Amino acid sequence: MIRARGLERRFGEKRVLAGLDLDVAAGGFVAVTGPNGSGKSTLLALLAGLLAPTGGELEIEARRDEVGYLAHEPLVYRELSALENLELYGRLYRVPERRERIGMLLERYGLWPARHERVSAYSRGMAQRLALCRTLLHDPSLVLLDEPYSALDADGARLLDAELAALTGERTLVVSTHDPDRVRPLATQEVSLA
Repeated sequence: MIRARGLERRFGEKRVLAGLDLDVAAGGFVAVTGPNGSGKSTLLALLAGLLAPTGGELEIEARRDEVGYLAHEPLVYRELSALENLELYGRLYRVPERRERIGMLLERYGLWPARHERVSAYSRGMAQRLALCRTLLHDPSLVLLDEPYSALDADGARLLDAELAALTGERTLVVSTHDPDRVRPLATQEVSLA
């Protein structure tokens, strides 16, 4: 699913990633760890196709529409409701039976009662839950999650734990985290960036 050889990314003179080799089979689960500034977010943006490598090789066996990407920002429209956001993304991804899928995700992530509220009225944790719904809406084969537990309360974290457990082996997952113990039981490999 993912093959990287000597992967490098620079921003001007600053080298963020250098000489990274990575092989991830379909259905694999990679936990990406490291301190702030080590390149975790850069690696996920490269895998999502949002950044181009400045060196090395990167091959992803997934089309753009088969990738679900959760960034640090929720990437939802604050002036729209949760329902309107997911309807928009569902149309963009041509999700079959999207109303049923949207309803199921909003219910699962505890947002159904607030589905008509503007996202600008949401707490940061609610916006993170909505971002997870957006990421999973089109049932991607490659799921890239950058610090997905950020801003989630205990209930939200348990929901995400259950979601990751359900996706393990069914989808290819790459999850960056400052809490590797949380995902380590599910991970098939760990990449530690320095």
